[in-house]
Order: sequence, then structure tokens, then C-alpha cells
Amino acid sequence: MSNSPETITIDPTSSDTRRKVILAGLIGNVMEWFDFAVYGYFASIIGTHFFPSENPVVSLIAAFGAFAAGFLVRPLGGLFFGRIGDLLGRNRAMMLSVMAMAVPTVLIGLLPTYQSIGIAAPILIVILRIIQGLSVGGEYTSSLVFLAEHAKPGHRARTAFWGMWGATAGILLGSAIGALISGMLSEEQLLNWGWRVPFLFGALVAGIGYLIRRNIHASRPEGTSTSPVKDTFGVYLGDVVKVALLNIGFGVGFYAAFVYAVTYIKTVDKLPEKIALDLNTMSMVLLLCFIPLASWLSDRIGRKPLMVMGSAILTFAAIPLFHLLHSTDILMIFMGEVGFVLAVALMAGGIVAANVELIPSAVRCTGLAFAYNASIGFFGGTTPLISAWLINSTGDPISPAYWVTGAGAVSLLTALFLIAETKDRVLD
Repeated sequence: MSNSPETITIDPTSSDTRRKVILAGLIGNVMEWFDFAVYGYFASIIGTHFFPSENPVVSLIAAFGAFAAGFLVRPLGGLFFGRIGDLLGRNRAMMLSVMAMAVPTVLIGLLPTYQSIGIAAPILIVILRIIQGLSVGGEYTSSLVFLAEHAKPGHRARTAFWGMWGATAGILLGSAIGALISGMLSEEQLLNWGWRVPFLFGALVAGIGYLIRRNIHASRPEGTSTSPVKDTFGVYLGDVVKVALLNIGFGVGFYAAFVYAVTYIKTVDKLPEKIALDLNTMSMVLLLCFIPLASWLSDRIGRKPLMVMGSAILTFAAIPLFHLLHSTDILMIFMGEVGFVLAVALMAGGIVAANVELIPSAVRCTGLAFAYNASIGFFGGTTPLISAWLINSTGDPISPAYWVTGAGAVSLLTALFLIAETKDRVLD
């Protein structure tokens, strides 16, 4: 690997170049989050195969534990790929991260179960989840930086949102394919082999991402630190902490609404898996429609108003929204999901650009990667595990809402009192 940064500068005024930049930033996130979503949606089946127990709740919690393990290592992946992005260029980090996700995803689809190889099965699936987590730690934030730095003036949120849009589209794709497979196969077929199909499909998405990104190059900003990891925890630690706090509510709200909700509807509301996936798919479509509108508004009125509104909804409406989710009425459940869609979309409109704008250019890839992934990894990614544990421990089906409320309050207070408006800040 060469130590010299890319030297071909992208011209943000060219419409053809902007389309290539957006596509390069979007495609990797589609693939990365498709893979993560598929695991979340089939967690109950994976728990049965790899973490068998007489108590299905214990199997489910163990499966979500492996899901959480991939998130807990994301800060390390962020530091690794962020350093590559700061020293060697944004697109180098993006190329490596997309390939690091493809291999373990396919291997999960081929992995023998506990019945076949015993204790090696859960150990291997946890290892593969950790490798996926390291990869995601570099992908999303590298693409946000890449998109924001090459945005047309006054269109930074409207360009950076494509990273979030791609991640959402990937989760939607996972949900849609999960719903399709659940509808086509019998329960026995789905349990025996059907759950493997989406993981194997991930190889196709990864190949497309590699082909698109291999010819995209970007110059490294002037003034980038030669010791980005050291300076992230020294000179710029205050900025990193603020960004981490800002993202806690966003991460918890997102994973509660669009990953854990599928399991909640199946295991708590006792509705069929297909209905749970169909409802989630419709909610994701709405989110894909709302994010561009929120991003346009962010470029017009600023980042803070949207982040305040979105985090306020999570703080003050999470409990009533969970009461709607805890219903056998499909329309009521969907209305609860729509409430979370609105909160997440508003936060996304401001936060995708603010994340980049709040981190100085000297450590932008490394600092943002660690801040975001520490927040999402320790709080967002553990939300399904914590939610399942809360319900099992308390017997209260609304108890996950208290976790969402607390996380929303952290982001709300951070947006109100700890950060300044960044809409007009100049990026290197």
C-alpha cells in the first residue's frame, strides 16, 4: 500500500462529478447496512441455530449479544479506517472497508450451525460479527466526510445525507428481502436454509460497490495531522466528545425503531414475521422520503433546529409511541413507527452534515469515526440487547421506551447547550 495520498481533486461544481461522488458514497453504505440489518431481522432464527437454549428468550438475547459485539468494536474500526482516511485519502478507507464487510457476510451465510460443529459455531459467528463491526466503523463516517467535503456550496446537508440514505436503503433492502423470503418459504424452509440466502446475496452488492469506487479519487485536505489518533484524544478531545453525545439519541432511536421493532412485533405483540417485516419496510420507505426533505430544510434554516426537534420527539414521545407499538392493531403499530420515522428523519437532516462540520479537518476522519462509532456502538447497537433484557427482567413491554427517552434527552441537551450552529462553517 502506497503512503502517498490521492492527488486527483474532485470538482464539486461539475454535475457529472457530483453524481459519481454521491454514488460512491451511497453504494458502500447500502451494502454495509444490508448485511447488518439482515442479521437483526433473522436474530431469532440465528439464536436457535447458533445459541440453542430451552428458553427461546435466552437464545434471542445471546443472538443480540453477538449483534452487539459487532457494534462494540466499531470505535476500534473507526480509529483504524479513520487513520487511513486522514493519512492516505478518503476513498482508500472506503475501498478497504467495503471489502472487509463482504467476506464475513458471505461466511455467515455458509457457517455450519451448533448442531453440526458444536461450540465452534457461536464462537465463529461472534468473530465474523466483530470483523463486520470493524468494517462498518470505517465505512459510514468515511463516506460522510467524503460527501460533505465535496459538496456544492450551500448544499452540504443535501449531499452528505446520501450516506445516511444509503445506510437506510441498505436496511430497507434487508427488510424487503427478508419479507420476500418469509412470504415465499414455509416456516420450516426459512428455519432450515432460507435465512442464509440474504447473507449470500450480500456478495453481489459488495462487488458492485467495489467496481464503482475503484475509479473515484480525492485529494487529502491540507493541514491534516500526521498523528490523527493521538490528536483525536488530545488536542481535539472536546470536539469528539460533543459529537459522541449528539449521536446517542440518534443511534438509540434508529435501532429501536428499525431493527429491534421487528423482533418486538414478533415476540411481544405475537404477530407473524411477515407482518413485522412488511410494517418495517413501509416505515423505511417513509424515512427515505423524509430524509431528503429534512436535509433541504437543514441547508435553509440550520442544523440545530432539526436536531432539537428530532431529539425532543424521542425524549417526550418515546413512551406513547411504544404504547402504539405494543398493540395487535396493525394500523396503531404503524402509527407508532411513523412517529419514530419523523424523529429520526429530523435528526438526520441536521446531524449528517453537523457531524462533519463539528470535527476539525486535522483529524476529521479519525475524530468523527471514533466519536460516531463510540456513540452508536455503545448505545445504538446495544439497543436490541438492552431492550430484550429490560422486557425479560421487568416484565414491562414498554420498558425499552425508557432507554430511548434517556438517550433522546442526552442528544437534546447537547444540541441545545453544547454545540454551535455549523451551517455556514467553511470546510477545508
